[in-house]
Amino acid sequence: MPKSKTISVFEHERLTLKSEPNFTVKLFEQLEKYHGINGTPYFSLIHKGVKFNQYVGVIQVGDTAIEVLPKTDRSTLDKKIWRDVLIQMLRITSGIEVASTSKSDLRLQRNSIFDLYIELFIKECERLTHQGLAKKYRKVKENQTALKGRLHIPGQIRDNIIHKERFHVEYSKYDFNHLINQILKKTLVVLSQIPIRSDLRSRVKSQLLYFEEIEDCTVHEQMFNQIYLNRKTERYSEALEIARLILLNYHPDISKGSNHVLALMFDMNQLWERFITKMMRRHLSDKYQVKAQSNKVFWRSESSRKRLKPDILLIPKDESGKKIVVDTKWKTPTKNRPSDNDLRQIFAYNRLFESHDGVLLYPGTEKQVTGKYETEFGGSCILQTTNVLSRSGKLITDDSLLLSISNKISK
Repeated sequence: MPKSKTISVFEHERLTLKSEPNFTVKLFEQLEKYHGINGTPYFSLIHKGVKFNQYVGVIQVGDTAIEVLPKTDRSTLDKKIWRDVLIQMLRITSGIEVASTSKSDLRLQRNSIFDLYIELFIKECERLTHQGLAKKYRKVKENQTALKGRLHIPGQIRDNIIHKERFHVEYSKYDFNHLINQILKKTLVVLSQIPIRSDLRSRVKSQLLYFEEIEDCTVHEQMFNQIYLNRKTERYSEALEIARLILLNYHPDISKGSNHVLALMFDMNQLWERFITKMMRRHLSDKYQVKAQSNKVFWRSESSRKRLKPDILLIPKDESGKKIVVDTKWKTPTKNRPSDNDLRQIFAYNRLFESHDGVLLYPGTEKQVTGKYETEFGGSCILQTTNVLSRSGKLITDDSLLLSISNKISK
C-alpha cells in the first residue's frame, strides 16, 4: 500500500497544478472524471485546477486525500486548528462521543476527517454483528426439481417447456440476504478497496466474514428510498446513513483500479445549523424548547402549497417568555449589516410563527446589531456574530457560545 498524501485547502479556495506540488495532472484528471457531465456540488472546474464550494470534508483520490476545511475569516489560517474544529463539529453533530474515540485519536493520521467516518461506520457494523444481523422475508424465484411455494407460470413456460421434470417456483425465504445487509456488505467491500489505516482495514476484513453468504447489490440512489425500517431494523439507521454517504459519493476507477475516488463532504451551512441546534439544546433547554426545521404553510392553492422553514425555533417554557426565530448563516456579514433578503426572511418568519424577535447568527468576532421593523406588526432582527474559536484555538462548546443571544432574548 503506497504512503498516503494529504492536501489541505480552505472552502472557496482554488487548487491548481501550480499552487500545490502534490496536485498532479493525474489527480486533476481523476477529479475531472468525478465531476462528470452533470457536475458535483463540492467543487467546480477551472483552468488546470478546481475551486471548492461551501462543502467541507475530504475527497480521497487513490492514495491522496484532499481535505477541505472551514474558516470564518482570514484572521486564523492555521489548517491544523480548523481541521480540529471540523472534526469536533462532525463528532458533535453526528453524536460521536469524544471520550469514546480518545484512544483512536493517538493513531489518527492527517486525513483524520476521512478516518473519523470510516471508523464510525465500522463501529456500527461491529455493534450490529455483535447483536446479530437481522433476518427478513424476501421473494425468491428459482428453477428447481421440487415444487416449493407456488408455480410461477411465465417462468415455467419460458424455461421448462421441454424439461417437464423441473418447476419454476416463487416462494418467501427468511434469511440474512436482504437489501439492508447487502448495502452494509457493499460499503465494507468499497472500504476494502481504498487506502485506509491498517488497523481499520483489518477491522473491515473481519466484518466481511459475517457477510460472506450475502449477495452483492448494484448501488443507486433509489435503492435507499426503498428501505423502510421497522422495530427490528431501526438499529441499522446510523450505519445506513453513513453507507449512503459513502456509496453515493464513490467513483471507482474502472480503467486501472488504483485511483478510486470517495468524497465525504458536508454542506458547511447545514453543519453550522446542526451544531448551533445541538449547542442550544445543551445550554438553553432549561428556558426554551428548541425545535429544528419547524415548518408552516404560508401560501396554498388548489393544487399546491408553499412552506417556510426557519432553522431553529425557540419556544419559551415560561408563559411570560417570547418565541424566538433563529436563522444560521455560515458567512461573514458585509460591514456588520444583514442583507435585504436575510431581513425579509426573518420578517416573514416572525409573522408566520408569531414571534417578536428574530436572530441572524453568523460566525466571527463577537458583535451584535439590533434593528426594529418599521411596520405596524413591529418586531426586531438581531444580527449576532459569535466566536467559534477560543483564545487557545479550540472550538467553543460551552455556554459562552450563546451567552450574548441568551442575555438578549431573555430580557
